[in-house]
Amino acid sequence: MNYTPIRFLTKRRLEAGIFLTIFFGTFAFIGNKMGFPNMLNTIMQTSYSLLIDTVLYIMGITVLSGALGKLLTEFGVVRLLEVILKPLMKPIYNLPGVAALGSLLTFLSDNPAIISLAKDNNFNRYFKKYQLISLTNFGTAFGMGLVVIIFMAGRGHAFAAFIGLIGAIIGSIISTRLMQKFTVKQYPELKYEQVEGGDEQKISFKSEGGIFLRVLNSVLDGGKMGVDLGLAIIPGVLIISTFVMILTFGPGPEGYSGKAYEGIALLPHLAQKINFVFEWLFGFHNPELIAFPITSLGAVGAALGLIPRFQSEGLIDSNAIAVFTAMGMCWSGFLSTHTAMLDSLGYRELTGKAIISHTIGGLCAGIAAHWLFALVGLF
Repeated sequence: MNYTPIRFLTKRRLEAGIFLTIFFGTFAFIGNKMGFPNMLNTIMQTSYSLLIDTVLYIMGITVLSGALGKLLTEFGVVRLLEVILKPLMKPIYNLPGVAALGSLLTFLSDNPAIISLAKDNNFNRYFKKYQLISLTNFGTAFGMGLVVIIFMAGRGHAFAAFIGLIGAIIGSIISTRLMQKFTVKQYPELKYEQVEGGDEQKISFKSEGGIFLRVLNSVLDGGKMGVDLGLAIIPGVLIISTFVMILTFGPGPEGYSGKAYEGIALLPHLAQKINFVFEWLFGFHNPELIAFPITSLGAVGAALGLIPRFQSEGLIDSNAIAVFTAMGMCWSGFLSTHTAMLDSLGYRELTGKAIISHTIGGLCAGIAAHWLFALVGLF
């Protein structure tokens, strides 16, 4: 008798039971604190407010930054920056010079750009296999970088955002190097195995047509890509940010009323127990701020949705913006992308190593940003 279907069915039923217990248990806990009508109204009101006040604002940034990124690519600025950055790749990241192109493209767009590039034979032929695998960590550390920096600068913290960029670079170095060590330790043969590919001369950004037409096409194509990116962040902002805000903020001045941004303040309560750690590492004076790094693990766009509320509550300062920029850029929602990215390269079994490396890299990015900001503040 074959017991496999029975075991599978039992496992699925057990899984369903566990899910329902956690799902209803979570909302029962929140509803017991807030009242179920208030909880449901708060969820709807918070999602609507995030959509109108935050998502559309971020989408405006993604459209403009998308147009700018396409212009920089069209007129050779990205290629020029790649040439300038090439000499730094080997000594800093232990990657071939062409890897600079990957960081620039993800900085101007999002994480998946590095994989489309890594699967191009004309690009990946310059990598040993262990280096190519580490591109997952390297490229992710710069995902949506331009959007994050413009968003922070738009909130009046351009200098802090620049410090955060330096912190993100430090985090990317640590994450990439760690991933390379983990990969070589698990697959020693990959250290010397070269990826087969094509000819570097085929990697180009050739354009046709007059200048006016090229500018017009670049702006429109880049803006369209920005719209796609803006639409892509909507689920993360509305679902993740709403849930995180309910766990972060407390009741209103008059108690629970079902208004937007009310919650049970669970995360600050837990963070308060070890707040001295966050204060020393990141300079966080308010435990609520830990919500930003946590959200960045799943979606940096959703994490950006927390900033306006933090500012209106008076919880945030320039140091926090620097740390947020560093960790937001370096992590940039890597938990939701690393599995798919490594799977596309054929090394899904290294997902755990990639996640550990990038978690450490992101923490180091935040720590570096905090202490760099403190150091600059001495002068």
